[in-house]
Amino acid sequence: MRAVVTKVTSASVAVEGGQTQAIEGGLLVLLGSQEGDTDADIAYIVDKVCNLRIFEDEQGKMNLSLKDVGGEILVVSQFTLLGDARKGRRPSFIHAGAPAEAEGIYNRAVQAFRGTGIGIKTGTFQTHMQVASVNDGPVTILLDSRKLF
Repeated sequence: MRAVVTKVTSASVAVEGGQTQAIEGGLLVLLGSQEGDTDADIAYIVDKVCNLRIFEDEQGKMNLSLKDVGGEILVVSQFTLLGDARKGRRPSFIHAGAPAEAEGIYNRAVQAFRGTGIGIKTGTFQTHMQVASVNDGPVTILLDSRKLF
């Protein structure tokens, strides 16, 4: 499982059909499932995201987590995070989770995020969406449950 985690002052996702979800302050999490992901991958990503110390303390140092500052999370599924563009010019998505499996993983990840007590908003799986965010810092962290980077 891969995640791009961005500290934001605001973020929103507009889904086909007009539904919009938005947060004010917190983290935008773009989440991609790869073949073979398990509940252990979900637990790793959820724990890392919720406990990343990327918010400033009183001295201006990144020492606080989302839990410490009371922010929210906007989770958006994004299979293109698994795109491999090392060969040629068109990314290959052969290692991305198959849609049916990936949707189950995504839904379980959202439930795991909800189980943390942090406010969660989401996009809609396998739907065209427009995502907007105001990056704060800027701070963006890449996570991979297989620790590839």
